[in-house]
Amino acid sequence: MSFSLIKTNSQNPDYILLVTDLDAELRVMDGDEHAFYAQYNKSDDIKHVIVAYENETPVGCGALKKYKGKTVEIKRMFVANPYRGKGIAKQVLKELEEWGRELGFYEAILETGVNQQTAINLYKKCEYEVIPNYGQYIGKDASTCMRKKI
Repeated sequence: MSFSLIKTNSQNPDYILLVTDLDAELRVMDGDEHAFYAQYNKSDDIKHVIVAYENETPVGCGALKKYKGKTVEIKRMFVANPYRGKGIAKQVLKELEEWGRELGFYEAILETGVNQQTAINLYKKCEYEVIPNYGQYIGKDASTCMRKKI
């Protein structure tokens, strides 16, 4: 499969389209917890976004958001259902890590749902380790937090 990645920001219409699909999926997965998580997934001011394309079709995305100090948070990772299992998420993640290094960050953290085993497996394959929940996720049993030195 041939796909390309572009660097953009959260105003990109293809990114907005993809995260709309992501939010719809999360609404189902998160159930009663969705409102809690949704408040932390606003994309309005994210300056560092990767969008993956197959030809002209947007098929995946991810974003970086400064957390604190030299730590950046990986946000809004998503691949449209028909394109999953083709290595797109891994490429988006690697590009985000590289961009994070270029921006001067030394560590990436992220949060994903405990029921999102495919995502957890991807992050573990990409050398992320499970850490105690951070920030707003402390005490949230539905969250898995992870970290990697970049």
